[in-house]
Order: sequence, then C-alpha cells, then structure tokens
Amino acid sequence: MHLQQRHEARFVDRRAAGRELAQAVAELDLVNPIVLALPRGGVPVAVEVALALRAPLDLILVRKIGVPEQPELACAALVEGDPPRLVRNEEVIAAARVSTSALEKATEREHREITRRRTAYLGNRVQIPVEGRTVIVVDDGIATGTCIRAALLALRGRHPARLVLAVPVAPAEIIAELAAVVDDVVCLATPSHFQAIGLHYQDFHQLEDEEVTQGLAAVDAALRPGAA
Repeated sequence: MHLQQRHEARFVDRRAAGRELAQAVAELDLVNPIVLALPRGGVPVAVEVALALRAPLDLILVRKIGVPEQPELACAALVEGDPPRLVRNEEVIAAARVSTSALEKATEREHREITRRRTAYLGNRVQIPVEGRTVIVVDDGIATGTCIRAALLALRGRHPARLVLAVPVAPAEIIAELAAVVDDVVCLATPSHFQAIGLHYQDFHQLEDEEVTQGLAAVDAALRPGAA
C-alpha cells in the first residue's frame, strides 16, 4: 500500500508535522509497531507518531560518507547495526575514483561517530529488535534520500514483518524510488518545486542533543505501566 496525500502546506514546526503524520500513519492499522527516528531532526516528528500509536521509540543512526574532494557528494552511507551496514553507491565511487583505503578510513571514522551519538542519546540502552515487528521509519523530510534509503535497506535485512516510511515532505520522485524498498509510504507533501526541507517549516531550528534525549524520555515515560 502506498499512501500519499499531495499538498503544498508548510508546517508550523516538527512537532506539528508529527501530529499530522501520526494521523495518516494510524490509518494503516499497524500491528505491534515500533518507531525509528533519524536524529536529530526526525526525533520530534517521531515522538508524536510514537505517542499517538503508543509505540516504543528508538533511533536509527546513519552517516553519509562523502567523496574526499566533495564531501557533500555521497559515495556511501553507513547504518548502525551488529555489524554495521555499508550501503555503497558504486556509480559515484567509480566516477570519483574513491580508493578502497579512503572509503575504509571514512567508514571507520563514521562508525566511531555513530557509536558516540548512540551513547550520547541513549546511554547503555539496548536497541529494540526489529525482527517480526512493524517498523516505522520517520524523518522530518527527505531531500536526496541517500541516508534514509541506506537505513531502509539495512532494516529490510533485519527481517521486519512490515516496513513503513513516514515523512512530512519529500520530492515525489524520491518517494517513488523509496516505495520500492518498503511496504508502505506515508508522505504528507510532495511539492512540485522541491528545494529544501526547511522551506516547508515555519520553525526549522537546528536541534540540540538535549532535545533528542528529552523526546526519547517523553515517549518512555508515556509508555510506562500506569502512565496516563
């Protein structure tokens, strides 16, 4: 099923977008869901989805690996896991002549950063297993799709029962490509002239680590036995 609602709306902020996204995701009638956010920006959106579904919230950490001379041009992406998954863009690697040693060094560096971030955000908390679960992957929007595609491919290899991509805004052509990787897509806005994610939010401030940890804690508290 591919659920998509087309409009050109701007969202007040990530939390507001998350509340609207949660309503659309709830229409899928998901069984035993967990929500995985791409930090930092995806966390406030995912918090609202998790709270609405009363589903646990975890993170999926992905690091883009850029071409040495052009860091903004992704030649691969590293997704956390045991072991981590490196998703390569062979076309870019070949065209940019990225050496094996350069790619290995960059992968090691980004693996250290993934480990640092998970510790900073979640301490010693163990990742929630995804096998056999309905997994909802949430971000605040998609531009090129490099990182979220890598995350989805890595998650597919962990055998979820159902894999759902949920984002407030993205280019229509990127959504069409990613739909082939997942079971369901929920995207609220596919602007005809997509430029940047932040242009579709009134408030698109740079999140701090504290906002990530607070969001995770809020969902944990809401799901504790006896919580209202």
